[in-house]
Amino acid sequence: MSAPPLTPLDYIAEGYWQDFLAGRPIAGGIAYETQLHNCALDESLESLQRIDTLLSQVRRNMMKGGIWDEATLLVDEHYRNFMVFLAFYAGRVLAKQWENRPRWYGQFELRKRYPELSLITDDFYQHMAVGYGDNNAATDALPLFFPLEPIGLRLFGNIDRPFEAVQGGQVAGGLYQAVSARLPDLSDQASNADTLSYLKTESATHNTTQSIHSTTDSSTTISTSQPASHYEASEDVPVNNEFDDVNIVSANIERPSAATTVSKPLVSTAPRQPELQAKPELTKVESPVIKPKSFVKTPPTPEMFTQLLIELDEIEVPQTAGVTEYQQACKVLDQFEQHIAKQDKPRDQLVFSDDHIAAKNTALLALQAAAEAGNTAAMLRLAMYELLGEGLTADDKDAKKSGVEWVKQAASKNDSRAQRLLSKLYYQGVGIPQDIDSGKYWLEQAADNGHIEAANLVSQWEQAQALITTQKQEQHSIKRYQLLFGAVIVVAVLILIIV
Repeated sequence: MSAPPLTPLDYIAEGYWQDFLAGRPIAGGIAYETQLHNCALDESLESLQRIDTLLSQVRRNMMKGGIWDEATLLVDEHYRNFMVFLAFYAGRVLAKQWENRPRWYGQFELRKRYPELSLITDDFYQHMAVGYGDNNAATDALPLFFPLEPIGLRLFGNIDRPFEAVQGGQVAGGLYQAVSARLPDLSDQASNADTLSYLKTESATHNTTQSIHSTTDSSTTISTSQPASHYEASEDVPVNNEFDDVNIVSANIERPSAATTVSKPLVSTAPRQPELQAKPELTKVESPVIKPKSFVKTPPTPEMFTQLLIELDEIEVPQTAGVTEYQQACKVLDQFEQHIAKQDKPRDQLVFSDDHIAAKNTALLALQAAAEAGNTAAMLRLAMYELLGEGLTADDKDAKKSGVEWVKQAASKNDSRAQRLLSKLYYQGVGIPQDIDSGKYWLEQAADNGHIEAANLVSQWEQAQALITTQKQEQHSIKRYQLLFGAVIVVAVLILIIV
């Protein structure tokens, strides 16, 4: 079956990629070009994880700088080109997994080839899609992927800004998740010789890697002298792995520093992830290799609490008590969070050694002491663990209630981070009955106390309300004029009858 003719987007996508590889300026300019080069875009699935990390960092920087406004940024050509380039790249990675060439369609081609799609003309996230897999013999159409959707969700998504997928269902939370969900499923081709050969190679490499990790874990010293370019580009916060009470180091959480001494390795039943540049031999296989479909990776920590941890680091709220206890507790708890973030399993399925559980409980007790002294940051962090069922009252049926009470107490002290979190709890009904009015109230309180994201959401809500009010007024005016016009007509008719 002949391939469909190339579209204008096919040429643009190839031009973007070739210019990027050659280090030439992309037409129109592109934001974060240096950071993109630092992400090591090697057309691998792992590179999409690095891009997702970059997108999260971009979102945080925009919020911190007060420029986190979707409508304004979509007008900026540099930001649009940044998102379009990432979309082209994600389509390229996905098509490579299918051993096909990506075929790009704009809305004109999409309406012609896929008439069943309901496309919104002025929706930026729907104006392009990539065909990537096997042709459908009946329609000569390729399966589609709209890569701008997960990019937009990663940058601008929140409880008050949902994203609706063109093809139905929920938009993935990142490019890695979205692409992984669309990998070819070869479960019915297990007898294929090439596939079996790949699986054997993969198994042998995995066993070798496990052996290396086992040897590393049993050692008392772990060398972490990897070059800085080996790590995620946006990870710019230095981490100290040495604490007074406990050292937590995982073999897949290496840092560019001198040797790190470990009292006992962190134990987890979760499978280890490969390093970003691991297994280079798999990219050199001469015969075509088709990888089995991967499961969609769900972040182990809910987005609500991931965002809270970011805000606790980036939004400064002066504290008058419990500062030392809070900092000491965070030294230990941060290491747990960094380890958990690297896993492929939900938090409640991870298993730690008794020593590490004891160290965590000691840190939680210090956190509780700081919270009881009036430290709102400690209140919020303690509340997070209570709401996750990992706090000191984990076995208590009122643990979530306790977590909400800590958030309320911090919110009552005008901590904007607590007020924003409390609005989310009310909006989503987490640990407390859902109450939209209360959620709106605390969102406004957070905005009044300088929370940038909350202020933007309140502004957008007020604009929407103003638009609705204007429409109602216009409708009322139209009805009034219609009644007046009708009355004039009636009077005119009566006059004609009398005359």
